[in-house]
Amino acid sequence: MSDGTTVWSSEQSLGALPEHIRGFGLMHVAMRRDAARLTAVAARGASGSPAALAEWFGRLRAVIDWHHHSEDEILWPYLRDRVAGFEGSGVLEQDHEALDRTMSRVAGVLAAGRSSELPDAARAFQGLVREHLGHEEPVVFPALAGLPVQEYLRVERRIIGSAPGQVMTYLQPWMFDGADPASVRAVSATIPAPVRLLGRTVLDRRYRRTLGPVL
Repeated sequence: MSDGTTVWSSEQSLGALPEHIRGFGLMHVAMRRDAARLTAVAARGASGSPAALAEWFGRLRAVIDWHHHSEDEILWPYLRDRVAGFEGSGVLEQDHEALDRTMSRVAGVLAAGRSSELPDAARAFQGLVREHLGHEEPVVFPALAGLPVQEYLRVERRIIGSAPGQVMTYLQPWMFDGADPASVRAVSATIPAPVRLLGRTVLDRRYRRTLGPVL
């Protein structure tokens, strides 16, 4: 489904993606960023409260868990019906299951305070995140880019509407953390103004308070 020239990777360039799917790309950028943060914390030895690090990871895990369930239950069935030749959802669903197991391992290590096991668990998680997105993006990004903009935005609203409250209040500042300004502008344009304002103020301050263990 690629045209042979577009780089369908959020790791290499969000600028190559159509603006209306950059929110999807930003979520992938944020996953890689936080997987790398966890690996760095584990390598240097966590400072501060172990409970705070476990809470931070719990928020990340909740976002990834929602993102993957919304793909399995909403996006993949839609693309199979709508995009001729769309394939790969079987492999991607298997990746999701593997990531669930890897995140459960990290959460268990953090909950039990087994700090000596955290570096290996964190590296496994980061490696699987990168591997999974390497499978997904060359298949899914061109399929999404091929949809009419308004059609894609309707599907995106269904996906966002499926987010539980704890994810919804975390999602916007999490996506925009460290993101390039052009992508932030493009994604912000699709967010209702009151929600955008809330995300930039109250929710962003709350989000920043969760970052202490990994900065």
